[in-house]
Amino acid sequence: MYKSISRAAALATGVIAFAAGVGAIQKVSRAGRYLYTEDGNRFFIKGIAYQEQGALSTDPNNPFSEPSTFIDPLTDGSACSRDLPFLQQLEVNTIRVYSVNSSLNHDDCMNALSQAGIYTIIDLALPVNGSIDRNNPSWTTNLLDLYIETINAFNKYDNVLAYNVGNEVIVDPSGTGAAPFIKAAARDVRAYLNSIKSSALIGYAAIDGDDNWVLPLAEYLSCDPTGSNSGSSAIDLFGLNNYEWCGDATASVYSGKNGDFAGYNIPAYFSEFGCVKQPPRLWTEVPVIFSPPMSNIWSGGVAFSYFPAQSNDGQFGMVTIDGNTVTPNDDFGRLKAQYGNLTLPTTPSQSDAGQTNFPTCPPQNSTWLASNTLPPTPNDAACNCLEDILSCQFTPKTTNTSAIVGSLLDLGCSLLGQNGANCNDISANGTTGTYGRVAFCDPDTKLSFVMSEYYELTNRVATSCDFAGNATVNSKAPSSVSGANAAASSCLSNPSATFTPSAPATTAGSSGSSGTNGSGSGSGSSNNNNNAAVALLGGSRGALVGVAVAVVLGALGSILTIA
Repeated sequence: MYKSISRAAALATGVIAFAAGVGAIQKVSRAGRYLYTEDGNRFFIKGIAYQEQGALSTDPNNPFSEPSTFIDPLTDGSACSRDLPFLQQLEVNTIRVYSVNSSLNHDDCMNALSQAGIYTIIDLALPVNGSIDRNNPSWTTNLLDLYIETINAFNKYDNVLAYNVGNEVIVDPSGTGAAPFIKAAARDVRAYLNSIKSSALIGYAAIDGDDNWVLPLAEYLSCDPTGSNSGSSAIDLFGLNNYEWCGDATASVYSGKNGDFAGYNIPAYFSEFGCVKQPPRLWTEVPVIFSPPMSNIWSGGVAFSYFPAQSNDGQFGMVTIDGNTVTPNDDFGRLKAQYGNLTLPTTPSQSDAGQTNFPTCPPQNSTWLASNTLPPTPNDAACNCLEDILSCQFTPKTTNTSAIVGSLLDLGCSLLGQNGANCNDISANGTTGTYGRVAFCDPDTKLSFVMSEYYELTNRVATSCDFAGNATVNSKAPSSVSGANAAASSCLSNPSATFTPSAPATTAGSSGSSGTNGSGSGSGSSNNNNNAAVALLGGSRGALVGVAVAVVLGALGSILTIA
């Protein structure tokens, strides 16, 4: 067991490390299927997951025990100073962070990590409602705005290696219809990064599963659905959360995965590794992952996890933190030894890596349901226009709109069905590749649209625009626009368009001053103002919810009656 080190000692160690001097951190780019630094050297992700685990959801519909709240680990400069000496002892060059709050300041941590030569992989999603819903996927204005706000908050830092557009969104073959929404997110994030001249890579972290859908997922996220060898909708970096090496295994454990990815077209890495099913964790997979033949296929990995993290398989974590004191455990010592003994391969050279090709996408079958037709780019201006001129508007009685939007939408769709209409305009289907013209709007605007449709269908009877006190007739709706369909036609002239998105009108991250979903991927517990999950749920236009709009539940009429 390694000795505990107090924060004061950690700070002193950090000052000494900085005094020794570390050159400006180099940009990392993709060439062929590998990563390289600006000086042309091969780059391997030698990383560790860095986020405290917080309150785990007790929802029976959440079998993965994913967190419901988080603490942004990059906002507490003193905590980063406390932990930095231990990250340096591990000799990591990358940390993966699963949830960040774009409204807070990250200068101290990000600058300290940069000086220490440590890159960051930032997941753009947030717990609960700030990510693509695996059960009812959509790609909407509120999610795109959230992602852009995070990018804007971190764009000034030189050590952002990649942004992940999703983590374990798809967990089985039945959920592969969500892939078009992930790919659309990658497309729009790429266009935005290009527009602000950011060199950050775009990644996705996948849960490990059967080859019959994990391999098509990897191929789909790196393919070109237009068949023109374009990477405009492809990710740069495919991560696999892989825990198949347990105990003191042998290199043959990875034979299947090596064969699966031997011909993959973009860089791939283990976005999580470190099985806890057969303790103690010896980390003997490290020299196997970072040497041939695996280094010819993979670009490293991220050990899970620096902080303690509970899971169905056991307890993760390499340190215990008591106030200002960090106490490493034996897991830490063994990983330190394995990482410290590595001599990273240098081949192939950047000149030999070749160009990245983007093949055609995999065909649909019984275990791969994704259409090659992607959702359009969410259009803030169009959705704002629509919300303003709809005849019946969602005006919730509660600030916690996420608690009622889903039920109200189901009720509204049920009422439309009873009157010979439907909710196709707000629905999106990644299997058929059909996307309603209002499907990319935020859930609140979708709800206003459905309420307006019902209000119009019932000849504008006042009680039809009430929805248990959560709707109001819009007195400012222009008389020239008669009905929700006319409003949609007026505001959504080209609802299937793709374009380069711009920053939302009020970007939380832009004032950050000058200076998930997954296997334990965790986001930390709520605490003071770092708990962005709750804040993002407030406000009618900011509700981040996954909504089941295709299911008509007539029974909900007894829960939310029309007054």
